[in-house]
Amino acid sequence: MKAALCKTLDGPQALVIEDLPAPAPGPGEVLVGVRAAALNFFDTLITRGKYQHKPALPFSPSGEIAGVVEELGPGVEGIAKGTRVACYLGWGGAREKVVVPAAACVAIPDEVDDVVASGIAITYGTAIHGLRDRAGLQPGETVVVLGASGGAGLAAVEIAALMGARVIAVASSPEKLAVAKAHGAETLIDYSTTDLKSALKEATGGKGADVVYDCVGGPHVEPSLRAIAWQGRYLVVGFAAGEIPKLALNLVLLKGCDVRGVFWGEAAKRDPIGHRANMTSVLGWIAHGRLKPRIHGTYPLSSVREAIAVLDRREAVGKVVLTV
Repeated sequence: MKAALCKTLDGPQALVIEDLPAPAPGPGEVLVGVRAAALNFFDTLITRGKYQHKPALPFSPSGEIAGVVEELGPGVEGIAKGTRVACYLGWGGAREKVVVPAAACVAIPDEVDDVVASGIAITYGTAIHGLRDRAGLQPGETVVVLGASGGAGLAAVEIAALMGARVIAVASSPEKLAVAKAHGAETLIDYSTTDLKSALKEATGGKGADVVYDCVGGPHVEPSLRAIAWQGRYLVVGFAAGEIPKLALNLVLLKGCDVRGVFWGEAAKRDPIGHRANMTSVLGWIAHGRLKPRIHGTYPLSSVREAIAVLDRREAVGKVVLTV
C-alpha cells in the first residue's frame, strides 16, 4: 500500500510517498480501506515536531478518515465488512489502509459522501464538544468565533447557529467573512482593520459575548476577553496564530467569567460513548441538509505536500482533503 510518510521533522515539504506492507487488524480492530483523509492545521505542526503530540518517526499525517471496513479482527462485533465508516485516528490516516479500533468507527449515512465524512471528526467534533459539552450553549446566546473561516471556525459557526445562538464571525478579510456569513454568521468583524474589543462591544450592545470560541490565540485573546459578558465562557480551542498567549487573570475576576479548555481529542478518548453520540448527531444533521460542511479542495494522496502547504499558508477556507 502507498503511504505519505513524515521521516524527518523538517515540515510538510519533506513528506514522501512510499510503499508499505498492508497492516492486519488485531483483537478489537478493523482494517479500513481509506477513501478520503482530511488534513488540519495541526498537520503543519506535527510534521515539524511542534504539536503537543509527537509520534515516533516515521508516521503519516491526517488525523481523520473515511473509508470502508475490509477486514475484522478477532472479537469484533456490531460492524460488518463493507460498512462505510468515519474514524478519528489522531494521526496516520494519509495512507491506503489503516487499522482502527472498532469502537472508533462511526457508520456514515448513505446521504453523506466520503470527502465530507472524512473531515467532520476534528472540526465538528471539537465544535459540538466545545459548544455543547464545555460551554453549555443555550438558544439566544451570543457566540464569537475567532478564526471563523477555517475548518474549525466554520464548523463552530454552523454548530452554534444550529443550536440557536447568534453568531459573530471574526476573520482577517472580507472574503473570509463572506464565507462565514454563508454558513450562518449574523455579524461580521474584520480584525485586520478594526479594533476588536470595540467592535465586539458595539456588536453586542455593550453586553459582551456569552461565549468566545477561540481557534486563533495570539494577540486576539486579550481584546476578546475584555469584550466578554459577565459570567461568559471563553473557550480555548487552538493557537493558529502561532503564539500561546498569557492571560491577564484580573480580567477573569472582573468579568466573573470562565476560561475553559476544549481538548476534544482527549475528551473523545475519555468519553468514547459521548464522542460517538456527538458524531452521530453531526452526521445526521449533514444527511438531512441541516449542516453543509465546506470543502476548500481535494488532492490526491501523491500531492500531500501541496495540500498541507495550503494550510501552512493560511489559505484554506474550509477543509482540505486527500482522496485515496
